[in-house]
Amino acid sequence: MDIISHGLWGSAAFGRKTKRSFLIAFFFGVLPDLFSFGIFFVQRLFTDGLNFNHSGPPDIATIPQYVDTLYNFTHSIFAFSVVFIIVWLFLERPLYEMFAWLVHILLDIFTHSYAFFPTPFLWPISNFKVDGISWAQPIIFVPNIVLLVVVYILFLRRKKS
Repeated sequence: MDIISHGLWGSAAFGRKTKRSFLIAFFFGVLPDLFSFGIFFVQRLFTDGLNFNHSGPPDIATIPQYVDTLYNFTHSIFAFSVVFIIVWLFLERPLYEMFAWLVHILLDIFTHSYAFFPTPFLWPISNFKVDGISWAQPIIFVPNIVLLVVVYILFLRRKKS
């Protein structure tokens, strides 16, 4: 799924209390992609500028190994669980907005195919991955956008009443 949708789904699910809660949930919703592909994107901006002459996903061979390593960590239910517990112990309370990160992982399991970064949700325990349907396919992308619009219309209506 695209990074903005992840932030919006995470915020809709776990960031409805306050604006601060919304922003924290949005951050955790985008965190898995931000900390893997975001770093690579910034690196590419410094080396290639805005010269992205390709359509579709980049060639896997051009993506550095660190992206794969960070992707494994940030898309792992086990890694999420460890970080969630550490934050809980540090804050002495659970930070429920972090569950937006888990929502990101769960959505990615079925919206990434073997063709490009299938989700390593059981890493490092297992290499099992699901061959889902790419989020860029209209059968996934269009309903995702429609559902987000519906959810946010309902969300905003409730806030007004």
